[in-house]
Formats: sequence, C-alpha cells, structure tokens
Amino acid sequence: MNLDLFSAFIIGILGSGHCIVMCGGITTMLTSALPQSNKYENNQIPVNNQVSVKSQVKPSVAKSKTTLVILYNVGRISSYALIGAIVGFTGSIAAKNIGMPLAGLRLLSATFMILLGLHLGQWLMWLNRIEALGKHLWRYISPLAGKAIPVDSPIKALSLGAVWGWLPCGLVYSTLTWALASGSMITGASIMFFFGLGTLPALLTLSIGFSSIKNTLTKPSFKKAMALVLITFGIYSFIVAYHQVF
Repeated sequence: MNLDLFSAFIIGILGSGHCIVMCGGITTMLTSALPQSNKYENNQIPVNNQVSVKSQVKPSVAKSKTTLVILYNVGRISSYALIGAIVGFTGSIAAKNIGMPLAGLRLLSATFMILLGLHLGQWLMWLNRIEALGKHLWRYISPLAGKAIPVDSPIKALSLGAVWGWLPCGLVYSTLTWALASGSMITGASIMFFFGLGTLPALLTLSIGFSSIKNTLTKPSFKKAMALVLITFGIYSFIVAYHQVF
C-alpha cells in the first residue's frame, strides 16, 4: 500500500474520537430511523397480561438499520473521495502551471497535521478558523440534508451521507492538504477514500452500540494520546519534506 494512503487511513483511526463527536449524532439517528411496525417488533411477548421484553431485535429490523448505516457511510466516504479528487487536481494545476513544488505542499500538509494534533488535544484551536471558512459553503449544502430526513430508505441514507461528507471539519481539512500535496486527482481521491475507511470502525462501533468503546474513544486522556501521535507524525513529515525542498 502507498505510504500516503496508509498514513491517511491511520489519521482516520487516530481521529476516531473527533469523528464520534462530529458525526455520532447523525449515526445514532440512523440506527433509530425505522419505527416498529407492531407491538411485537422487538420480540415483546405477552405473559400473564404483562409484557416480557427480550433484548434481541427482530432480524429484519436489525438488517434494515445496518443497511442504512452502511449506505450512509458509503455516501460520506464517496464525498470525501470527490473532494479529494478536486483538491488533488488543484494541486496538480498548481505544480504544473504555477511551478509550486509538491515538496512545498507537503510542508504545508505536515504543518496542518501538527495543527490537527494540537486541535484534537485542545492545546491550540487555530483550526477553528479554517472550519469557519467551510461554514460558508456548508450554509448552502446543509439544506439538502433536510430532504433526506427522516432517514427511512436506502436512498435517503446514501444521500444524507453524501451531504454530511461536506460538513466543516478540521480533521477532514487537514487530511485534504495531503490530497493537495499529492498533485494528482486519482491519488487525492484515494487518500481521502482511505481516510474515510479509517474513520469507519469508530462510527460503525457507535451504531452497533458498543458504548464502552465509544467511552474510551472520547476520553480526554485517549484523545490527547492520539493527538500526540499525530503531532509526532506531523513533525516527522515536516522534516522529510523540508529536506526535499532545501
């Protein structure tokens, strides 16, 4: 696997706690999108004029919810890949027509990785300013999400995920700088695709209902540890890119 793709995947995993905060609410909504069709939908069985509730969910309902969650994430990751393709193409234009060296762009991406780590550790929140810029575009895109709610069909889940992929997010923007530095539309799309795959385990875990894992991922101590790993990776990448430029 290409090192940039592997790095993007790892960044997605390390940012899992941030993903749960940003997208956890919509994922939870997806898992509860299907109403129960009858009083026995959750295996409620009358016993002596009382209702005994089993913990199992009716297989057809569980399968439907799983389908919605998967399609939502397919839409979300597809949007990441699309944005990555756009940014990667922009990087290739900058390299060819402006003469901007790709190593210089890698210096930029490494800087953003350091800023991302500082942001996730809540030590320096400069990325909030970058997210604020994205809110202008989100203002025009977000109304489309309303058309997909309630999320009660596969096409709505896919559509909502596609819209949600454009949500202003420092984690996404920082990874996009790697797509920019790739100088290639295909590589840029691949980087964001693998980043999306990295975020997938945390959101799928949340939708399945493993609250203990969710609590671990959102613990301040865990988030700070992951932030330090990202900062270390950013510093290493900066040193490598610096030697390529100078």
